[in-house]
Amino acid sequence: MTQVHFTLNNEQVQNIIEHSVEGDTAKSILTTIFNQLMENQRTEYIHADNYEQSEKRHSQRNGYYERTFTTRVGTLNLKVPRTRDGKFSPTIFERYQRNEKALLASMLEMYVSGISTRKVSNIVEELCGKSVSKSFVSSLTKQLDPIVNDWQNRSLTGTNYPYLMTDVLYLKVREAHRVLSKSCHIAIGITDDGDREVIGFMIQNEESDYTWTTFFEYLKERGLQGTKLIISDAHKGLVSAIRQSFTNASWQRCQVHFLRNIFKTVPKKNSKPFREAVKTIFRLTDIDRARETKNQLIADFIDQSSYTKACETLDSGFEDAFQYTVIGNAYNRLKSTNLLERLNQEVRRREKIIRIFPNRASANRLIGSLLMDTHEEWLSSTRKYIKFDQ
Repeated sequence: MTQVHFTLNNEQVQNIIEHSVEGDTAKSILTTIFNQLMENQRTEYIHADNYEQSEKRHSQRNGYYERTFTTRVGTLNLKVPRTRDGKFSPTIFERYQRNEKALLASMLEMYVSGISTRKVSNIVEELCGKSVSKSFVSSLTKQLDPIVNDWQNRSLTGTNYPYLMTDVLYLKVREAHRVLSKSCHIAIGITDDGDREVIGFMIQNEESDYTWTTFFEYLKERGLQGTKLIISDAHKGLVSAIRQSFTNASWQRCQVHFLRNIFKTVPKKNSKPFREAVKTIFRLTDIDRARETKNQLIADFIDQSSYTKACETLDSGFEDAFQYTVIGNAYNRLKSTNLLERLNQEVRRREKIIRIFPNRASANRLIGSLLMDTHEEWLSSTRKYIKFDQ
């Protein structure tokens, strides 16, 4: 992994804490970190691992006692390790009081920014007063896997998601000493109340009819229901899977992607009148008026060889690109996947720190942590993504 160097001032750290470290996810992560660090301290105090025969052994392990500990993210239920001689006492509590902001910031760095294990080792050393190995930090980060997996496979029953946005991004993952490209399928659901949620993600080997069908069936098995409109680009495998998996739903072709497909067949010179005429069509939210305007544009340009292909593309894809005006009551935020594109950019920005994931589990851990953080931020917002009452 690539090591990253940067500095956070107190104001920046506090802003991260207030906006990113909320809810049970942060508490679970912090609880895991504390328990693992205390366990590591006990091993260093005893000078022997579990069941290890050592002449340097100071004492023996003697179970745990439970302790609650109040932090900025809430009250944690910790398992504090004990020794037979009764002399061991973790130092993390005292140091946490002095380094609370640093620990919370480092937690975000580890699990959301994809920070290197060497960087994390330095942070833990500062907090605990002793050095820890990179392998220990690596094992600590793996403790997040059950948390990510539980969130990744949580039930979706009890909520209707009439609108679904989906897309894929590609990652580099090391597998059997080879660097391979993997596809990460992501879905955002918009509820009847106009709230947005990250409802699922899945890392697979490629983007195809089969992988998209697998992803959609995974969502349905978890309770996805009430879907009326799916917004996506026009990847053939994706469109085919939507038709198979959502037989009673309509497909909204992302207008941003569709416009790019139209304009890439148009000459760059002297094409401004045509381009502006096409853009005018996509500003309309009444499908009948848009259809009439589209037919007039085709009649004006179809016989010009430079625009024949663009006119054919516009005509063949028009109906799918305006389904949001019929099913989605013409809410503009349903005509493209811009929301998901912005989310993908955030994932990509952090993924670039690592560049090549050491394995699929590592990719799942990092992306899952980021998506969980975004999901909780959206849920805690008092603003509706779409105001259906207007």
